[in-house]
Amino acid sequence: MTTLFVLDIDDFRPLAEVAAKDPDVTVRRRGPYLEVAAPGPIRVERGATGCRNAVWYSSVAAVRDGRVSRWDKAELVVVPAGGGE
Repeated sequence: MTTLFVLDIDDFRPLAEVAAKDPDVTVRRRGPYLEVAAPGPIRVERGATGCRNAVWYSSVAAVRDGRVSRWDKAELVVVPAGGGE
């Protein structure tokens, strides 16, 4: 399971909320973090989150069983470990 962790604070919640619109993505609270998980890639469009630059580029706390393959002004993509994209 590809997992992205973001701190559960007002600034970063929109990222998890937008990711959760994908039916394959689950979001749950784990300690002070939101755990965003999916069996495949996790994609989040920045425009849909309303995040400004500083918030967008500081939102990822950790990734488990995956890697960030794209994180630019338009989109954040986390792919499964070993998965190419």
